[in-house]
Amino acid sequence: ANFSEQVVESLPSDMSTGIYYGWACVGNGDVHKMVVSIGWNPFYKNIKKSVETHIIHTFKDDFYGEILSIVITGYIRPEKNFDSVEALISAIQEDIEEAKRQLDLPEHLKLKEDNFFHLPGGKMVNNH
Repeated sequence: ANFSEQVVESLPSDMSTGIYYGWACVGNGDVHKMVVSIGWNPFYKNIKKSVETHIIHTFKDDFYGEILSIVITGYIRPEKNFDSVEALISAIQEDIEEAKRQLDLPEHLKLKEDNFFHLPGGKMVNNH
């Protein structure tokens, strides 16, 4: 799930690029573990910075047009280039496993229940 350019441009300018982990919620649904890549994805030679969220959950339907809320709780590694798609896939799998381990720790697990994910009347904030 990718965030819009507007969201990417609103990130703090001093936020390091790289791979982070945390919690994600689609619409008013359940909160799931996630990994998020923030940067230019050198393997694909992106010219625009992106924020790409991988929710560690299998959804039965797509969720295009839904509000995606995330809380970043930790940092895994800086972004880097890879020699092959296989090496990239392997790194992504390692990132997912590291996120799962970290998010099971009490200090991260408690953020899953944060009020951020339970806004009254749905996810509308400032009419967005």
